[in-house]
Amino acid sequence: MPRASSIRPQKRKRPQKPQKRSFLSAIGEGWSLRQVGSFEILTATIFDSLPWMAHGFSTRKGGASKIAAKIASKNATKTNVPASLNLGFTEWDSRETVVRNRVAFLRAVLGKKPAPQSAPHGKNAESLVTLRQIHSDAVRVFSTPAATAPQADAAISSRAGLFLGIQTADCVPILLADPRRRVVAAIHAGWRGTLARIAAKTLGRMRLEFGTNPEDVLAALGPAIGPCCYEIGPEVAQEFLGQFAHAAEWFEGPFERLSSGEEPNPLPWLTMMPPGHEPPPERVQLDLRSANRRQLVDAGMRPRNIAVSALCTSCRSDLFFSYRKEGPATGRMMSVVGIPGKSL
Repeated sequence: MPRASSIRPQKRKRPQKPQKRSFLSAIGEGWSLRQVGSFEILTATIFDSLPWMAHGFSTRKGGASKIAAKIASKNATKTNVPASLNLGFTEWDSRETVVRNRVAFLRAVLGKKPAPQSAPHGKNAESLVTLRQIHSDAVRVFSTPAATAPQADAAISSRAGLFLGIQTADCVPILLADPRRRVVAAIHAGWRGTLARIAAKTLGRMRLEFGTNPEDVLAALGPAIGPCCYEIGPEVAQEFLGQFAHAAEWFEGPFERLSSGEEPNPLPWLTMMPPGHEPPPERVQLDLRSANRRQLVDAGMRPRNIAVSALCTSCRSDLFFSYRKEGPATGRMMSVVGIPGKSL
């Protein structure tokens, strides 16, 4: 029998984080970066064949928000904090600044230069439909602007002049477009929404309301936290295993052991470690984008009609906001899709 001191838990290998490259070189095939004024708008080339719609994924570049110095830059001070494009209503940012950022971003998506700060913005702001996102599977269909943002995590519309916007800071932003029916959708998919199949349910709602054929739909999954940075515990792994036959394909790490509920170290005294110094519980890394892509394919979409960004929001917090890396004091990106109309 081997000595007790030789029985130590093996260190699991963490997924290697991608080396940081320039934004242009890291974008990847199928994506492009459009510069409009001080804004950098990420777009999916899969939508280039649809001149009747406009879309864009924001970065943190541009805008008028002054994010907390401790997460804006290692060398930032209260006097030199760079301005950023925060598009979510947060405690640290004023509502007026966020509204101004949203109007400017929407204009940038439409290829228009930002209006002067003194210009009125009410009409543009009303054309942007946003949601009170609650990590659910709730889907809303819009034909007119909402007076208040409803609780939901996906929005659908076929109305010209309405732009659907969802906010993210690690979760997966998904934009859908039906070229035949001219219907668009925006989806916010965190792990809870992914577990609840919100992407597939949005596609199903488009089919029910507008007669959408999933084979016609084009989709773009924007920047989100990657499996290199997104650790979850065994309880989440077990939930995914109970819901999806292909769940193991979306995880890296000891998924089979954790999802089975097996105790990683049933005899901690064999490690010869002092009480209270046992290794931390094992965790696995979840690939949210792969999970949502698979759900769209299973719902009837053609794999070639789905574009997936490889950019990780946590690895590239110089370009994107990341809640996992920066905490609640970070900002929010916005992913927008809509059908331009005279009302804009």
